[in-house]
Amino acid sequence: MKAVFSAYLRTPLLMRIFAGFLLGSLVGIGLWYAGTQDSDLTARVIPYVQPFGSLLVSLLKMIVVPVILLSLITGAASLPLARFGKIGVKVIAWYLLCSFLAAVIGTLVALAFNPGEGSNLAGWERLVGGVKGEAESLVAQADSNAGPMGLLLSMFENPFHALSEGHFLAIIVFAIFFGLALRVLLDGDAGETQKAAVQRLLDSLEAARDAVFKMVDWILEYTPVGVFALSVVNFGLYGPSIAGPYVNVTLGVITGVLVMVLVVYPALLWVSTRRNPLQVYKYLQEPMITAFITRSSAATLPVSLRVIEHDLKVKNELASFSLPLGATINMDGVCVHLPMFAILAANIFGVDLSATQLLMLVLTTVLASIGAGGVPGGSLMLLFIILQAMGLAPEQIAVIVALALGINPILDMFETCNNVTGDLVCTYAVAERSGLVDQPSPSSADSAPAFRPSPAE
Repeated sequence: MKAVFSAYLRTPLLMRIFAGFLLGSLVGIGLWYAGTQDSDLTARVIPYVQPFGSLLVSLLKMIVVPVILLSLITGAASLPLARFGKIGVKVIAWYLLCSFLAAVIGTLVALAFNPGEGSNLAGWERLVGGVKGEAESLVAQADSNAGPMGLLLSMFENPFHALSEGHFLAIIVFAIFFGLALRVLLDGDAGETQKAAVQRLLDSLEAARDAVFKMVDWILEYTPVGVFALSVVNFGLYGPSIAGPYVNVTLGVITGVLVMVLVVYPALLWVSTRRNPLQVYKYLQEPMITAFITRSSAATLPVSLRVIEHDLKVKNELASFSLPLGATINMDGVCVHLPMFAILAANIFGVDLSATQLLMLVLTTVLASIGAGGVPGGSLMLLFIILQAMGLAPEQIAVIVALALGINPILDMFETCNNVTGDLVCTYAVAERSGLVDQPSPSSADSAPAFRPSPAE
């Protein structure tokens, strides 16, 4: 047993994650097919497998709040205010640009696929009847927080409540303000005694951040086991037939994601940095796969930070600010996703969208995506904002949200992979243009390993 465990630790982390996903997918599909013969089989097996996957997600969620808080505080406090302003504007501008492009592509792909064309409402209502109650509950929850003012107010809540509930927007706002306050005290006219006290506090926060990342190393060693369990559950419950009645929506979202990941991001990388996109992308596989499996931008953040700093050599002062921010506000996959269901609703309910309404759909999608929060399924409640702007009744909105619930576990994997890729590409582009990449750069480090070795190697 000791030899097996040692061999497990010696195997590169990416290979272990990929093996867990592949084996879990095969076992899950086999379980799904077996369940077609024995209807109780899946219900009997899943409860024994699911806890191992849930443990991985819980571990990542446990660590992600301190990662975001400590990374943003120390990142903001490490930047002189003038430079922080310039870098902050660049990062936010890049995130908004990518979100806008994703929303445009999502809308164009949705119009090309017309996912609900020819469907009649009665058929769709029968299809989603089993989850319509859950959808109506989500609609009611989203309604209480809908609109720009609700989003704005949610950014300024009690920080202790935000930390306990995992409200990432509020955590980010508080962490940035707190980090900036530390920098103001260090750079201001305060006495030496006060500056020394502030510096000791900052040193303690940096030490706490390092300790948190050591915990991340430990958690990542369990990742392949959790990935296997999550794959068994996802494919065992939904199987290949999940794409059946939703094939146009599924293919449409996946097409939009592929356009972003394989066309838009490489083009932006080349135009902005003149780097070969393949030399950058070879380092991004680990966080992309982690995002695909966990379905959470926030949960993937520790992996993304390790790769961007250790492999792509982006300086911590930018990475620790840009990636936590992107994990919450840069939801390019959601910007592809939301227009698809908006066009689906227009097809089903006979809503004719004008060019002006399509433009408003794009802009609303970009703003709504900021509230996705980096958690699995976070886009579901945001559908209410988009669909309400189209003038749909609550009952109609509930039907569309129910449709999204049916295929969200599959689509969310692709969307989250898109989100994380966008965060990394934007951060690297800003770093290159701002001189915040340590040499050698990826373009001249072809012999470097594609991934940072696992801690046990």
